[in-house]
Amino acid sequence: MKVLKFGGTSVGSAQRIKDVANLICDGEQKIVVLSAMSGTTNTLVEISDYLYKKNSDGANETINALERKYAGVIDELYTTEEYKQKAAEIVKTHFDYIRSFTKDLFTMFEEKVVLSQGELISTAMMNLYLLEKGIKSVLIPALDYMRTDKNAEPDPNYIKTKLNDLLGANKGADIYITQGYICRNAYGEVDNLQRGGSDYSASLVGAAIKAEEIQIWTDIDGMHNNDPRFVEHTSPVRQLHFEEAAELAYFGAKILHPTCILPAKLNNIPVRLLNTMEPNAPGTLIYNQTEQGKIKAVAAKDGITAIKIKSGRMLLAYGFLRKVFEIFESYQTAIDMVTTSEVGVSVTIDNTKHLTEILDDLKKFGTVTVDEDMVIICVVGDLEWNNIGFESNAMEAMKNVPVRMISYGGSNYNISFLIKAEDKKKALQALSDSLFNNK
Repeated sequence: MKVLKFGGTSVGSAQRIKDVANLICDGEQKIVVLSAMSGTTNTLVEISDYLYKKNSDGANETINALERKYAGVIDELYTTEEYKQKAAEIVKTHFDYIRSFTKDLFTMFEEKVVLSQGELISTAMMNLYLLEKGIKSVLIPALDYMRTDKNAEPDPNYIKTKLNDLLGANKGADIYITQGYICRNAYGEVDNLQRGGSDYSASLVGAAIKAEEIQIWTDIDGMHNNDPRFVEHTSPVRQLHFEEAAELAYFGAKILHPTCILPAKLNNIPVRLLNTMEPNAPGTLIYNQTEQGKIKAVAAKDGITAIKIKSGRMLLAYGFLRKVFEIFESYQTAIDMVTTSEVGVSVTIDNTKHLTEILDDLKKFGTVTVDEDMVIICVVGDLEWNNIGFESNAMEAMKNVPVRMISYGGSNYNISFLIKAEDKKKALQALSDSLFNNK
């Protein structure tokens, strides 16, 4: 069985829902994971903001506007009065539930319940539409099987047991519809998966049922070899190793979250990125095989701050690096890149929330300098050290761009350059011209 995930734009209107329904009804049994309709979650966040501020009038006006939008979708989506009425009743139930929060104390626990309504509505509407078309569709509530543990990490054994029990109790279905993003936490409260959202849900579901394949459907034709917003003549990458995809996702390729495919990788389940608007396009296949001797893509991560700690005592002081890293750990600040020399160490971070405190602590160990508004440019492919010339090709392309740091050797799939934000477009285009367009 395959698992297919569709994002918010893929189910963002009545016509898009119809298109997805036509796409999934191909005679094969499958699980379909849906996000909320595009714009819904942002509006629910806005409603929550009003409720935090105890502005019930503002919340109710926004709730009413969103409900009117759904009324229009219902009228266009269903052909029979019976199913229009069924859908209207379900949607009204959810919006009345959201309105109930205007009367009581509102905290982050209630906010998560409000945010979950988008996925609950979109899946209910899709399930009803399939039933109206005569498809054997069953709604499998994510809140009945998707759970995180006390560390807020998914609980794979619980997910596997509960999901397979639910599927076993509904064996006759052609299509199983379920929600992405939402779950329960270890205490039974409504929560969400945060990182990767619905993509993460699809990967966890695929791992739980040992799926044949996981498909992530978006509005883009797979993962491109560079950022088309900044670079001309980009093209989709047809095959990626899981590690290559994770590197690209971490360093800026927005189509995928870096952690969401981990369950698929661990269970050796291929992930395919496909385009709802062009369903016949091949997309990108992510699996556990490397295309040897190929550089695949370039990505950029913005908002980087570089910190350099220079200390004449470093050479003779074992434990120096440990002390430096412990400072970042104490402020829960992750490090992206690291380079070292005999007298200093440079690191990069993308979270500057505790930058002042971190710098104060680091100054106990040496002279500290900071470079802000930087960008990490990441070149991804088969970059094992014995592939002669690959790293020099990337460096040659960067010959006219000032480079603050270079990281190579920490992974077999990545070489990274730290540059000024003002040089980002120039660097991305130069790498594309050199590595992919043969200019």
